[in-house]
Amino acid sequence: MSVGPAGLNSNLGSVVAFPGRKPLQVGFERDELMRILDLYGRMVAAGFWRDYAMDFGKDAANFSAFRRAAERPQARVEKRPSLRAKQGMWTLFGEAGQVLKRGHELAGILSPLERKLLKIVED
Repeated sequence: MSVGPAGLNSNLGSVVAFPGRKPLQVGFERDELMRILDLYGRMVAAGFWRDYAMDFGKDAANFSAFRRAAERPQARVEKRPSLRAKQGMWTLFGEAGQVLKRGHELAGILSPLERKLLKIVED
């Protein structure tokens, strides 16, 4: 057991399976979630997104970003650890559900979304 600042147990809030068993759900690690939420915040500030949803199932974890809450998600990032050895556990889906990008690294999956934030500046 690790103890963090102020003597708090740093394992609080994490799903831990019994030894020898698979976890009951797939989730995002702290650094993964921070990277996704950082991008979400920048997209909100730029006016692209207004809402998000997260879903944690036994096979995959999903982060969906919406332009409006009543629509389909404009983008969905999925983490599916069972595909880690094959095509990569990360997938970026578009608004119509099409696969935009797959890979082993989260940064590569988020790059098409981050490109929307780039602006050409003239001298």
